[in-house]
Amino acid sequence: MDEPRGETRPEPLYRTQEEPRLRLLIPLVCACALFMEALDQTIIATSLPQIAASLGESPLHLNLAITSYLLSLAVFIPISGWIADRFGARTVFCVAVGVFTVASALCGAANSLTMLVVMRVLQGVGGALMNPVGRLVMLKSFPRSEIVVAMGYVMMPAMIGPALGPLVGGFLTTYASWRWIFFINVPIGCLGIALALRYFDNFRSDALARFDFAGFVLCAVGLAAVQLALEFAGRQRISNLDELLIIAVAVLFLGLYVPYARRTHDPVIDLELFRIKTFWVGNVGGTVARIGYGSTPFLLPLLLQLALGFSAFHSGLFTSLTAVSSMAMRVVTPRILKGWGFRTVLLVNGTIVGVLMMGLALITGATPWWALAGLLVVLGFFRSLQYTSLSSLGYADLAGRNISPGSSLASVMQQLSQSFGIAISATLLGLFAGPVANPTQGDFATVFLVMAVFPLASLLWFARLAPGDGALMTGHRAPAVQ
Repeated sequence: MDEPRGETRPEPLYRTQEEPRLRLLIPLVCACALFMEALDQTIIATSLPQIAASLGESPLHLNLAITSYLLSLAVFIPISGWIADRFGARTVFCVAVGVFTVASALCGAANSLTMLVVMRVLQGVGGALMNPVGRLVMLKSFPRSEIVVAMGYVMMPAMIGPALGPLVGGFLTTYASWRWIFFINVPIGCLGIALALRYFDNFRSDALARFDFAGFVLCAVGLAAVQLALEFAGRQRISNLDELLIIAVAVLFLGLYVPYARRTHDPVIDLELFRIKTFWVGNVGGTVARIGYGSTPFLLPLLLQLALGFSAFHSGLFTSLTAVSSMAMRVVTPRILKGWGFRTVLLVNGTIVGVLMMGLALITGATPWWALAGLLVVLGFFRSLQYTSLSSLGYADLAGRNISPGSSLASVMQQLSQSFGIAISATLLGLFAGPVANPTQGDFATVFLVMAVFPLASLLWFARLAPGDGALMTGHRAPAVQ
């Protein structure tokens, strides 16, 4: 008999409990994939102006090189759990890393925006299987009481990617060629495959569900239409009629999916998971927050280079500071969550991050370097705490057969929120800059203020948490109600 939704049961003995060294090795293998993806994303953001010049495009159009990848992730992530259950988690992980690595090399060889975008989509196919399946391996290798600590091990090496990405990307772009920012993924990908073959178990499902092809098509078309609608909104790149048609397609396909999923057994995206409170708050509220957070890595390098005249290398130097401070926060996050619980941390820390994002609007050419550096360090510190808390909350009460679909759905929402954040901020920047597409510091300031509204709005969801929600994962002891 299937396990009831949200019901817990005694956990089995995990391999990491039998072999303590795997408590570090398995997270580090997953971190190889996260490192490669994080390095790739932060490198390309820093190099957008130079890639645009090389390909003869406007820098504001190069957001497609980021959002096409993120959209591809979101479209194909829902099938990652089914494919892993069918072919084995280790097998799928290794194939996915291989696809991502080959696509990276082809991105480096691109000679047009179209080719770059197509290869980024192919990268997304690999990434859509690579990181969700890695998370699935994590969830099936550790008891829930150890997930927060294990995720910390995963994210520490993965945070090196964002720290090195802007620096390496800026250096290569300034002193060599932007094409090398993709080529460096090749040795990292090969290392990840070798480690996965050595240390991963090839987890499979004992009872494989059928593949929901109809649901996959409805979601894929609907999500792609939403992304296109955000890309084209108000930018006069297509006719108003075409924009309305794209919106209509998005509403139609996603609208059809809701009743379809309710009457279908094992749908590709299981909406019933939102009945689990911590999953609903962590992913819906987290999506709203990440829309705002996801805009910063895109906007900041453009502000520093296009409006303030920084070189790619100096832009990368400052941008990397947020990632460096993120690494420091990862060490203390489990203790903070244990002491204060998800509700207090998300509310208080979320307010701090929203205010700090507003502070980005104050950056001008006259801002002292130490003030700019200090703001970015503090922002990275608190934003890291929010990211880890949101990710952990979403998994807090998943158990049994909920783990695989829950991991896939959480990954979809995380990637979509980042993609939406970039698309919305690029659209706003284009609107404020006008047809000349040469944004000023004032244009960037306005966009930063608008995007800071999203993390502040997400507090409405976090306020719905009870003090003891997610305590099984954090070990937090909520005060007894008198």
